[in-house]
Amino acid sequence: MAKAPRRGPYICGIDAALDVVSGKWKGLILWELDAHRVRRFAELRRDLPGVSEKMLTQHLREMEEDSLVHRVVHAEVPPRVEYSLTEQGRTLNNALRPLGAWGVERIRREGSETVAVAETSPG
Repeated sequence: MAKAPRRGPYICGIDAALDVVSGKWKGLILWELDAHRVRRFAELRRDLPGVSEKMLTQHLREMEEDSLVHRVVHAEVPPRVEYSLTEQGRTLNNALRPLGAWGVERIRREGSETVAVAETSPG
């Protein structure tokens, strides 16, 4: 069972921010939705190598609860569900850009291996 999100008390702003982005896949989900604007579940799963259906579902639910992701269910057969960033999700993604730039520099400096992915956004 997934743990309930913390709601404080927090030690500082970084503590509160990390509470929202904790989890291996949340930052990558933010990045993917920023790059493509709207994604269906299968598209997210395909473009995030290694994520399980269970973890993607869990993270998307948590991110929706935290008002980072907007979920739209279209009344079709079969149902079509689309995810996009909310305004809070976009501002969080913008706040994470410097961290992404720091990570890119670290990859370059250490000669680390990266995973090839389709179309990317900076960071």
